[in-house]
Amino acid sequence: MPPTPLLAEFASRYIWWRDAEPPSEDRFVAQVMNLGTYDDVRRLEAAYTLQQLRAVMLRAQPGWIAARSWPFWRARLALAGDEPIPELPPRRSFLDAVL
Repeated sequence: MPPTPLLAEFASRYIWWRDAEPPSEDRFVAQVMNLGTYDDVRRLEAAYTLQQLRAVMLRAQPGWIAARSWPFWRARLALAGDEPIPELPPRRSFLDAVL
């Protein structure tokens, strides 16, 4: 289960798959960052600091935040920390699928 009531509410709309283990908090947050409505994004920003959202971006796995959402969040969170945010979201490589 998600760790907060807010994430539990978001889970009902943004997490449609079922795995053996529930997604991590980072995965829940990244899913809202990727697919959330403007109102949900604002609620997420009220619940998490810009530094926390930035950290989720830097820990994101391939496919968590789409290439169309990445520039929005990169620009929005660029000044929230010292470590640069990559220009492109993490991607899977062909070799990852083979190995």
